[in-house]
Amino acid sequence: MQKIEKTAIIDMRLDVLVSLEGDVSRSQAAKWIAEGLCSVNGKAITKAGFNVKLGDHVAFTVPDAVESTVEKENIPIDILYEDEDVAVVDKPCGMVVHPAAGNENGTLVNALLYAMDSLSGIGGVKRPGIVHRLDKDTSGLLMVAKNDMAHESLSRQLSERSMEKHYLAVVEGNMKEPQGEINKPIARSKKDRKKMAIDPEGREALTRWTLVENLRDAALLDVQILTGRTHQIRVHMQSIHRPLAGDVIYGLSKGGVRVPRLMLHAHTLDFTHPRTGERLHFVAQPPAAFQTAVEKLRNR
Repeated sequence: MQKIEKTAIIDMRLDVLVSLEGDVSRSQAAKWIAEGLCSVNGKAITKAGFNVKLGDHVAFTVPDAVESTVEKENIPIDILYEDEDVAVVDKPCGMVVHPAAGNENGTLVNALLYAMDSLSGIGGVKRPGIVHRLDKDTSGLLMVAKNDMAHESLSRQLSERSMEKHYLAVVEGNMKEPQGEINKPIARSKKDRKKMAIDPEGREALTRWTLVENLRDAALLDVQILTGRTHQIRVHMQSIHRPLAGDVIYGLSKGGVRVPRLMLHAHTLDFTHPRTGERLHFVAQPPAAFQTAVEKLRNR
C-alpha cells in the first residue's frame, strides 16, 4: 500500500482532490473514500462529496493491486506497436474493451492478457493498463500501459491535454462551416442512466471538428477530443443536430443515411513515450466497411 498526503491549496471536493493526487478516475477515488481509506485533518471521511477547505491536510491510502479474475483468451488483435512500457492496438468495430456484465469474454482485455506478459496495476486491480477506452462499435487506436510508470505518465498526458487524438466521423447532414468547437459539459443522463447527456452540472467536455468533405446528406469530419468523457463525440455531435451516422443510441430515430456500422474511427494518436520522452505518432486507416460506406455516400 502507498500513503499519499496533501495540503489543499484551494477548496474542492474530496473525490476531486484524491483523483488528481492519486492519478485515478473520480469513480475510483470515490470507492477508496467509501472504503475508509481517506482522512481530512486526521478524521476519516467516507463521503466523496466532502468539501475540503484551503489548508486542510488530506491523507489517503492507495491499496495494493490484486489479481484480476479476467480470463486470458487467444483472440487475434492487431498490435501496431509494443515495447516494455506501452503498446498501441487497432481495435476492431464490435469488440468490447473491458469485461462487464453480459460481456465477460471476447473483450480486448481478454485478448491482451493472452498476448502480453506485463500489464499495469493502476486502480487497485491488476488489469491490462487500459488508459482510455473506445465504445464497442468504435474502431481504431487504443493505448495500453504495460507497467504503472507508463500508466501514470499516459494518464497525466490525457489530463494535461498533451496527448492528441483524432477521429474520423460521418455525421448526418452537411456542415456549413469548415470547422467548429463544441464546449458543453457532459454527465450521466437523468432520464436514462445508460446514456450520457449535456448537463450544466456535468464535467467539462471539449471537442473540435474540421470538415474533410461534405457527402450526400452527410459529412466526413476530422474530430479532435481534448477531454475524454464517455460518448463525448456522439453526445456533442447530437447536440448540434449532426448525430453520427449509424448511431443507434444518439442518432436519428427515423430516416438518415444507411450505413453498416457506427461511423466513428480513432484515426491518429500522438503521445510522449513515458520512458524515452520521444514523441510517437500512430495512424490506423479505417476498416473496409467504413471506407466503403463513405464511398457510397460520395457516389449515390
